[in-house]
Amino acid sequence: MRAAGAAAREHGATVWLTGLPSAGKTTLARAVAERLAATGRRVEVLDGDEIRRHLSQELGFSRADRHTNVLRIGFVAELLASHGVLVLAPVIAPYADSREAVRKRHEANGTTYLEVHVATPVEVCSVRDVKGLYARQAAGELTGLTGVDDPYEEPTAPELRIRTEGRPVADTAAGLHRFLVERGLA
Repeated sequence: MRAAGAAAREHGATVWLTGLPSAGKTTLARAVAERLAATGRRVEVLDGDEIRRHLSQELGFSRADRHTNVLRIGFVAELLASHGVLVLAPVIAPYADSREAVRKRHEANGTTYLEVHVATPVEVCSVRDVKGLYARQAAGELTGLTGVDDPYEEPTAPELRIRTEGRPVADTAAGLHRFLVERGLA
C-alpha cells in the first residue's frame, strides 16, 4: 500500500498561470517549482517563451497563431500531467476561448486543470518590462502587445487570483504553494 504523500506526488495536474507580459508568471512558477522539487515532487515549468523558441517558432502573433501556440502548450501540459507531473504553465494565453479549449482537453482526459490569474496592472508590468516589450511598443517598434494594443481577456472565474503588485516573490510563491497544498497537489 502506498503512503498518502506518495499518492499526492503521483497525481499530476496543470496549473496555468495567465497574465500580462511582465506580470510575474514565470518568476512565480519557477519559485514554486523549486520549492516543490525540493520536496521530491515531480514538477515541470512550461515557459511560454521557451515553447515558442523550441516548438512554435514558425508561429507569429496573430489571433490564430496565438491560439495554436496555447493549444500546443496545453497538449504537452496535459500529457505530462496525465503521467503524474505537476505542470506549471506560465503562459499569457490572452484569449478566454483558448484557455477554455485547454481546460476542456484536460477535463475530457480526466486531468486536473487549474487556472491562476497573475493579476498585475499593465502600469506595473510596463515599469517591470522584463523583456523591453513595453518600451519597444511605446517607441513604435512593436505592435500587437498583449494588454496594450492587442486584447487580454482577463479570466472571470480563475481558481486563484494572485496580485503581485508590491508583494515579494516569496510571498506570492507561498500563496500559490498553499493553494496547491489545499488542492492535494503538493
